[in-house]
Amino acid sequence: MKKKIALVTGGLSGEAQISYKSAVTVGNNLDRNRYDVYKIDINPGGWWYVDEAGVQTPVSRADFSILSDGQKINFDVALLCIHGTPGEDGKLQGYFDMIGLPYTSCDAATSALTMNKRFTVAVAAFGGINVAKSMHLFKHTPIAAEIILQQLRLPLFVKPNSGGSSIGMSKVTDAEALQPALEKAFNEDEQLLVEEFIGGREFTIGVFRQGEKITVLPITEITTHNEFFDFEAKYQGKSVETTPAVLDEKMKSELSAAAVKVYEMLNCRGVVRIDFIYDTAQQKPFMLEVNTVPGQSEASVIPQQVKAMGMNLTDFYTAVVEQAFA
Repeated sequence: MKKKIALVTGGLSGEAQISYKSAVTVGNNLDRNRYDVYKIDINPGGWWYVDEAGVQTPVSRADFSILSDGQKINFDVALLCIHGTPGEDGKLQGYFDMIGLPYTSCDAATSALTMNKRFTVAVAAFGGINVAKSMHLFKHTPIAAEIILQQLRLPLFVKPNSGGSSIGMSKVTDAEALQPALEKAFNEDEQLLVEEFIGGREFTIGVFRQGEKITVLPITEITTHNEFFDFEAKYQGKSVETTPAVLDEKMKSELSAAAVKVYEMLNCRGVVRIDFIYDTAQQKPFMLEVNTVPGQSEASVIPQQVKAMGMNLTDFYTAVVEQAFA
């Protein structure tokens, strides 16, 4: 008997546009011989099952069930394709835990933690992972730019603390640019992360679990035409992604080991993408952030890495779904 998958997409943040693209790729590559797939769109207007004809039916929030052709459908698993809230920050995970529905991402605690960039790097540093020196700022307690510059060295990155798609992010190379960068980021979030720039090569690494085995996907190097890997670089073709990255064995093994350590230490589940800078001067990797619901659109890194490993996307998504039952 085929298992019923709720392919959950949309979301309540500006990242919804990416979520819909991810859901198309995932939906097109799910094994229909094994699974019946139902698209669930969670958006500011409600929770909806969207059928093949585009007709919307409300989802029951009591048990996440739907009515289709007069039949009540209860799902076996939720496959999460929501970037940002409520699918990447632990809210839906907590709800699914409460109703006993398996899902394909990290649990509520890990999702909530990793959505907060500052908390993520603090926990990673505590576990022995190299991270950049940083400050955590709150809108309700402003700190003057000159105070920040007394504690951190230019150049700096200013990032909204909870966004995942680099919206509102700035690289600051001179003191006068810091205040406008803070204001820009506070337009996106109530909390900011300001961190010192680390010179080196930027990499992003997909990691997922198959049974007891943690698999590191082929590493991608990101070189951007922009100052850094911002929204434009990420989603509008302003960067070059090389998969697999051209690496010597030392760098490859250090990056892979750091990615596995982060995955284990943060108790990750499903497929996770971890971003690193390899500091060429200090000869070691620094973790930047963790994406627990990484983009899955055709342009995204994870599908590229899966293909580079020689695995097809259908087998990959089957592995991700089946792991949710484990």
